[in-house]
Amino acid sequence: MHKSISASQWGTPTASRRALLIHGLTMSSHSWEGLAQLLVAEGFFVVAPNLLGHAWRRSTDYRVSTLAEDLRSYFVMDTSYDVIIGHSLGGTTTLALLPFLPRTKETTVILVDPPLDITEETTNMYRDIFLNEVTNVRTADEHMVENRTWSRHDCLSRALGASMCDRTVIEGTFRDNSPWSFSGLLKTIPPNVKITVLASDPELGGVCYLEQIPRDVERLKARLLNGIGHWIQYECPDAIMDEVPLARAKL
Repeated sequence: MHKSISASQWGTPTASRRALLIHGLTMSSHSWEGLAQLLVAEGFFVVAPNLLGHAWRRSTDYRVSTLAEDLRSYFVMDTSYDVIIGHSLGGTTTLALLPFLPRTKETTVILVDPPLDITEETTNMYRDIFLNEVTNVRTADEHMVENRTWSRHDCLSRALGASMCDRTVIEGTFRDNSPWSFSGLLKTIPPNVKITVLASDPELGGVCYLEQIPRDVERLKARLLNGIGHWIQYECPDAIMDEVPLARAKL
């Protein structure tokens, strides 16, 4: 893995396929290590940016549209991706990226438990939860006790992401995106893009609800992962890989 202050990369740039991975709130590009390695094994070159406000990147504007605009440099000179995967806030940001995608490239987009529409009361609850996360950063060992299915690296990356974020980012994110309403972005999917929404079990911390996802929209499907929490890439990465077009038909 090659790291910079703005992104992490896995695999070789000459690979025949490319994937862009966008992390969630209080996380960083390092959080994609496990899934990135699975993609590299399937012949992908993988790029994972650090969103504004994360990995010590600072801003005064944390609107989702601004987070997406900041990622436009990953599409310069018609750079395209076969697969784009966004988790949580990264999933919402991925939706705002859709207008920037080259129209000549077939692209698979996978949204991993993205928060689409949140009431004011729930928004305030999430803000307080995240403020506590960055104020009282838990250790990797504490995460391992709470999350038995996570790897040691997953727990380390979770602790690292929170340590490189602060309360101004949390406050700005919820302030600048009020009211939190993004499901409408699913109604205008470019003709060369296919979207899968993976929703976690609401009983286990899922933040995406199937009733918020528009029905009868072409190139859009949704799956509810019963028994799987918000951190799908840690708990069940195969559920994500199942949605990635792979050359596996070898008889």
